[in-house]
Amino acid sequence: MEYRKFGSKYLLRLDKGEEVLSAVKDFVVKENIKLGYLNGLGAVTDVQIGLFNTAEKKYYSNKFTDDYEISSLHGNISTMNGEPYLHLHMAISDKEQNTFGGHLNSATICVTGEIVVEVLDGEVDREFSEEIGINLIKF
Repeated sequence: MEYRKFGSKYLLRLDKGEEVLSAVKDFVVKENIKLGYLNGLGAVTDVQIGLFNTAEKKYYSNKFTDDYEISSLHGNISTMNGEPYLHLHMAISDKEQNTFGGHLNSATICVTGEIVVEVLDGEVDREFSEEIGINLIKF
């Protein structure tokens, strides 16, 4: 990965073979980013995305192993227990333009990834909600 800072924004280029969540988390740690959001595009393979079942309070994931265009990558950066916390969603499209999307668990860059990270002043932590079943933003 290479990146450059422009004011409160960073432009990241992820390279072939890099795992998206790991690369972004490494970047967030290196730059000590506590709060922000991101948007991106590119091409990925070995994607795992999921959906949260509210009745069961459980995530269900699907694996996609071909090459896919990232139609949309967006999410936010916060902290939980003092550690970086990424909440990302991704929509991917196959060669027939079928689109699949959901909560991003993993994805490996197969061509390139271009991500813009906007850093926000401050820090927001997360806390697990027994009622909902996920880690919610805690103000």
